[in-house]
Amino acid sequence: MVKFDRKRVGQTVMSLGGNGVGQVLVAVAAALLVRLFSGPEPALLPDYDIELEDGEKEDGDIELCEEPPASGKVMPVTIRWCNISCSLSEKSSESVRWLLKNVSGEAKPGRLLAIMGPSGSGKTTLLNILAGQLAASPRLHLSGIIDFNGKADSNKRAYRLAYVRQEDLFFSQLTVRETLTLAAELQLTEISSVEEREEYVNNLLLKLGLVNCAESCVGDARVRGISGGEKKRLSLACELIASPSVIFADEPTTGLDAFQAEKVVETLQQLAKDGHTVICSIHQPRGSVYSKFDDIILLTEGALVYAGPAHEEPLEYFSKFGYNCPDHVNPAEFLADLISIDYSSADSVYFSQKRICGLVESFSRYSSTILYANPIEKKQVLAGKNFRKSKKGGWWRQFCLLLNRAWMQASRDGPTNKVRARMSIASAIIFGSVFWRMGRSQTSIQDRMGLLQVAAINTAMAALTKTVGVFPKERAIVDRERAKGSYTLGPYLLSKLLAEIPIGAAFPLVFGAILYPMARLNPSVSRFGKFCTIVTVESFAASAMGLTVGAMVPSTEAAMAVGPSLMTVFIVFGGYYVNADNTPIIFRWIPSVSLIRWAFQGLCINEFKGLQFDCQHSFDVQTGEQALERLSFGGSRIRDTLIAQSRILLFLYYTTYLLLEKNKPKYQQLEPPPKLLIETFDSDNLHQTEHEGDLETFDDDNLDKTQPEGDLQMETFDNENLEKTQPVGTNENLEKNQAEGDLQINSFDKNNMEKPQPEEPPSLDKVESKDDNTETPQIDQIRPFILEGAK
Repeated sequence: MVKFDRKRVGQTVMSLGGNGVGQVLVAVAAALLVRLFSGPEPALLPDYDIELEDGEKEDGDIELCEEPPASGKVMPVTIRWCNISCSLSEKSSESVRWLLKNVSGEAKPGRLLAIMGPSGSGKTTLLNILAGQLAASPRLHLSGIIDFNGKADSNKRAYRLAYVRQEDLFFSQLTVRETLTLAAELQLTEISSVEEREEYVNNLLLKLGLVNCAESCVGDARVRGISGGEKKRLSLACELIASPSVIFADEPTTGLDAFQAEKVVETLQQLAKDGHTVICSIHQPRGSVYSKFDDIILLTEGALVYAGPAHEEPLEYFSKFGYNCPDHVNPAEFLADLISIDYSSADSVYFSQKRICGLVESFSRYSSTILYANPIEKKQVLAGKNFRKSKKGGWWRQFCLLLNRAWMQASRDGPTNKVRARMSIASAIIFGSVFWRMGRSQTSIQDRMGLLQVAAINTAMAALTKTVGVFPKERAIVDRERAKGSYTLGPYLLSKLLAEIPIGAAFPLVFGAILYPMARLNPSVSRFGKFCTIVTVESFAASAMGLTVGAMVPSTEAAMAVGPSLMTVFIVFGGYYVNADNTPIIFRWIPSVSLIRWAFQGLCINEFKGLQFDCQHSFDVQTGEQALERLSFGGSRIRDTLIAQSRILLFLYYTTYLLLEKNKPKYQQLEPPPKLLIETFDSDNLHQTEHEGDLETFDDDNLDKTQPEGDLQMETFDNENLEKTQPVGTNENLEKNQAEGDLQINSFDKNNMEKPQPEEPPSLDKVESKDDNTETPQIDQIRPFILEGAK
């Protein structure tokens, strides 16, 4: 690792920085260089170390094998989750909106699990929670239990997880093979042989059906590339590089035609057969796609309606309540219609909500018979000194790989480069025509200042607009790759800056080469070279400003709004419209950081110094130095302006680095479910007592405690001494009323022992009318099942 002498660095800062703001900017730039080159190795979130000495086993039923699995083999993982609840607090009010309500289920290796439901049912939310990818928010509350192979959620770091998001984001100018090869080089550093890595990539291309498009450009909205289905399979291939045990896919068929959608699901099915645990969310698939699912989860409004085997089992389950799937009807469409709310009229909303509440309540009683029916088998993990994922490459290796990618992306971006070249040529010709062959008259002084000002503005705006339009999209790709631990921020940022230097310098040089002779500026080769140098450095500073804005805001649209607005402020204080001596005190710091001002100052010094003008009156400006004095640029040197622009450039780069570190994705932490607090009664005096923890059962004869039954136990009372009550949430006043076949669990607040309003989803009784004659035949068919489950 590179080491720096602090004393020598400090002396360099003092010599270059001058005084005040300059020293601060140079110090920040030096800190950036130290941070980039002497930063720590990649902090990989997925890495997990298990020290195993003398065959010692970790806690849990996990067996150890002495030899690691062959490359490409998959470690089987069973995921189980229980009572997953997620709520979102509304900004405008104190109300809480439930995204998920007590959802449970499991996913097994070798089986394809599909999460289905209408829009807004919580499919993506559940998928993000299981993958640990739910974006953090102070208004979110997430609780529940997730275990991997029978161990707690924290143990998921021991397994490799892959997440295929709904949006397929790639570097558009790379080919399919180059994309996969780069991913393999960054993630599979244990494969040192080029031939082995190429064979590994070729096997992935063959496995995912990407051989025919392997040499095609990925493309984007501007450049035609591979199809949507091929992009989705390429996303899967990139995630399969590290042989993950679990694959999450968020609506992989969205935006695809029926044929491509079926091909993508076939790929997921084959991955499940290869031993992966595959979980995907999907919205109303076609019949042939539905037949490929092994298990399904049905969600509606965040509540669980069904979880279990697919195919005929859910149809048989719902047929118990009188909901039979007609012949020649897609089962997926039938299930989607069954659990959706019809908003066509008030009556349809009422009856559909009534039906759904009954189905949710029914499955909550039935779920224990199908969920967690099979115990988790012992799985094999690697034994040895350390069990961990392969180390990612070092800083220099990452930098070289990313520099190659950045150069290919920048040099191959034909549409963008052509547009920038045409705009540079067109702007130079227009400005040169307007200021054609300026002479040495008194009026040419103003013309020269105006030309130099618009040249500085045009150069900065062209570079800024290009960067803010591209970088936010690229940032999303980088965030995903950094989340997987492929590389760190330092190598990426430095490689991007270096790769774009040749391309970024070409356009200001073309602009200056055309404009300078047309306007007949100071005819000297050295002055022309200094002119091109100043506008080139300004272009780099404007591009760095675009990176800072792109790292600051969340989207391209926001960047396009913020970037030009900030540049407008710099233009106002650019030295032409407002003299630096007349600037209000509270704004005098702005010219010091305005890249327009420093570029304009350098161009003016380069043009006016040593120039003689024609004079007709004694008060006329005779020399260029007098013109510089009127702009408050007297006594300045071009070297000072270049140093100031370099300070701004490095300061913006460092700010971009800090913003990218600060704004990296943060994910919501899963909290354990709250303990249940229930109300019990003493058999002697029937006074209320408090118990906390699991629910307990009592014997009906003497009310003595008996052995708890299962994970969730409820307490019952003797019908002769105590009245049965309604379920919690069905009585607004929380009074005990008799309701046949139902049990009540009353809750208390620990602080004041008052009964708070329970936060539960509405039950079937809430939407039922008090008049039994208003019940529909469907609810009458469901009610016997509910009452039977309560016994």
